[in-house]
Amino acid sequence: MSEPIAVVGAGLIGRAWSMVFARAGRSVRLYDAQPEALAGATQAIRQSLQDLQRAGLVDDPEAILARIEIEPDLALAVGEAAYVQECGPENLEVKQEIYTRLEAETAPDTILASSTSGIAASRFTGHLTHPQRCLVAHPVNPPYLVPVVEVVPAPNTSPDAVERTLALMSEVGQVPVLVKRELPGFVLNRLQGALLNEALRLFRDGYVSAEDLDKTVKHGLGLRWSFMGPFETIDLNAPAGVTDYARRYGPLYADVDAQRDGASPWQAETLAALEAERRTALPLEGLAERQAWRDRQLMALGAYSKLQDERDA
Repeated sequence: MSEPIAVVGAGLIGRAWSMVFARAGRSVRLYDAQPEALAGATQAIRQSLQDLQRAGLVDDPEAILARIEIEPDLALAVGEAAYVQECGPENLEVKQEIYTRLEAETAPDTILASSTSGIAASRFTGHLTHPQRCLVAHPVNPPYLVPVVEVVPAPNTSPDAVERTLALMSEVGQVPVLVKRELPGFVLNRLQGALLNEALRLFRDGYVSAEDLDKTVKHGLGLRWSFMGPFETIDLNAPAGVTDYARRYGPLYADVDAQRDGASPWQAETLAALEAERRTALPLEGLAERQAWRDRQLMALGAYSKLQDERDA
């Protein structure tokens, strides 16, 4: 796949995807229906690339930026592309309209992939003449720092489109995960949601403060999960592996699961209390600075991982 990559949507995710593809040497055409979004895209991308350079993750920001072409015309942006990464609003009707236009402007075998966080591709592509080349390629924000991508085919997505997307994601340095069939929230957000639901219950019921809950993940679970997943974790946490772990601790987890009430933990009173604790720890005006700190931490982790990979090679 050597044709240009088209990115539709020049917001935060679209700009990040453009960097992913261009960093890997691919030519990118970045489109947005809003001229003001395109107007600031180049400088925003340049700033992010310079941050990556300072972290030792890219060598030549301007060379990468030169591979990203700002294109205000949708037909010109996607017409020659073999792959389109759609990054439009998380709105079903808007996505249906976008995909109607994308089908009209692309070749029948051009892959149309959505960055949607939770809308199944079948819901916004079923009306198309060629829905078999459509799927979800859901990133984690920002994808140039967090590489996992959930590839989620619709029931009528062709195996060829799936394989080509998996291959492209690997080629550009991402870590593709195949979600074998559609389900709400895909895999990553369902896992994240399970932890958030339990965290909110523990906070709501007065077992732990917001700060101490975050400490538990940051200095406990998160340390292990930064380099191995939950299944490998339990496999390594018992002398004889997974089955041994299940024998030792399975009853405890089953009992804990049975104790959970069916009430949603996302209630206004709980969220107001959580908001109050978080704003005490971090005033609203400090959010942007802390978000930048988060990205620098991810860059440092990425630089460390890159060094370890080079040592292991």
